[in-house]
Amino acid sequence: MKSAGWIVAAVAALAASGMALAQPAPAPARPAGSGPIVPATRPGTAGTIAITGATVYVRADRKLEGATVVIRDGKVAEVGAGLAAPAGATVIDGKGKVVAPGFVEAYTQLGLIEVDLESRGNDGRFGPVPADIHAAYRAVDAYRGRTAGIPIARTGGVTSAVTGPTGGLVAGQAAFVSLADGAVAPLRAPIAMNAALGPGVIASGSRGHAAERLRELLDDADAYRKNRGAFDRNQSRRLAANRLDLEALVPVLEGRLMLVVDAASEVDILTALAIAAERRLKIAIAGGTEAWRVAPQLAAAKVPVIVDPTENLPGDLAALDVRDDNAALLARAGVPVAISTMANPSQMRTLRQLAGVAVGYGMPWDKALDAITAVPAQIYGLRDRGTLERGAAADVVVWSGDPLEMASRPEVVIIGGVVQSLETHQTRLLERYRALPKR
Repeated sequence: MKSAGWIVAAVAALAASGMALAQPAPAPARPAGSGPIVPATRPGTAGTIAITGATVYVRADRKLEGATVVIRDGKVAEVGAGLAAPAGATVIDGKGKVVAPGFVEAYTQLGLIEVDLESRGNDGRFGPVPADIHAAYRAVDAYRGRTAGIPIARTGGVTSAVTGPTGGLVAGQAAFVSLADGAVAPLRAPIAMNAALGPGVIASGSRGHAAERLRELLDDADAYRKNRGAFDRNQSRRLAANRLDLEALVPVLEGRLMLVVDAASEVDILTALAIAAERRLKIAIAGGTEAWRVAPQLAAAKVPVIVDPTENLPGDLAALDVRDDNAALLARAGVPVAISTMANPSQMRTLRQLAGVAVGYGMPWDKALDAITAVPAQIYGLRDRGTLERGAAADVVVWSGDPLEMASRPEVVIIGGVVQSLETHQTRLLERYRALPKR
């Protein structure tokens, strides 16, 4: 039994060491004279906070040197070079540091998927079945704000996210969530309706049939909106969806709720643009493998695209023209580009790495930072996120260096004006098994 116990301990230690390999790099040596970050930045610190003497990106295109950011009542109260810390404020010495807005993940399933391969820990991912319309599904009803992935995402500088279902023709309603410790309920729901076009989206597998079904669904939702009474009295023709799904689509038809269409190929993206024009819908494209091929049309229609710059291989034969510089070409054409881990909650902390990859393939640095801060916020109408302008929500990250460099790491993460813990399930495992048991 002693031998068996040693084997179990060794396996646990090896697992923990594997976890450790996935952790952010240790803090680099601090520049001389930079001073320590004061103990008052312990997790849970709120009140008035002043980050002094830092390189501050108010926006990606507005950089201030030797600047101070003052946070009060959960908002950015002041930002500028040479500002003095207010009396009684908790002071964070930012000399030699970079301060930027917290990252906004634009398209994820964080809080909906706990264990991907276990059906009871996986909520909101639907397959192409005959009942492929789930417009009434609400992420707010399934979101788990204490999921283990949230603290891990914070270690990558991500402070908020749009999380929602995927799969089928219309997957349902996404929600905007804060990644603050204890923020168990979404901040805004619904924030978008998730849908998809392309082969395999519906049971028949036909991309043309999927487009036909979406048009029919929108037509029927419009008919329902115009005559709910007839539907309730069973005096209307048979419609393409049930009452709750039709009702959930009304805000989309009225332009009050964005339709995010997962579409990879050129033809599916053009179909999405045509349907949006026919119905005057507000849409965004997610995935967009071949979006670079229709960049002028996307720019003219002012339709944003949510991409993963590392998706450089065709997922299937439906979209073969994959380019490493997809994000760069879209940005150059004037298309609003958001960078995302694309519904992969376990990889959310790599968001800045994806932005760095986009820079490596030609996207300007400021556009890449915008793509994980201001642009995703703008896509969803979140005017107080993705910026450090006065009055913005105080989602702020103090970095050891350039946020898009892998050698940099978050030293302080503040969400809603509160300093967050950077402890995760992984770091706890690392500490637990750091020393092997004695034989």
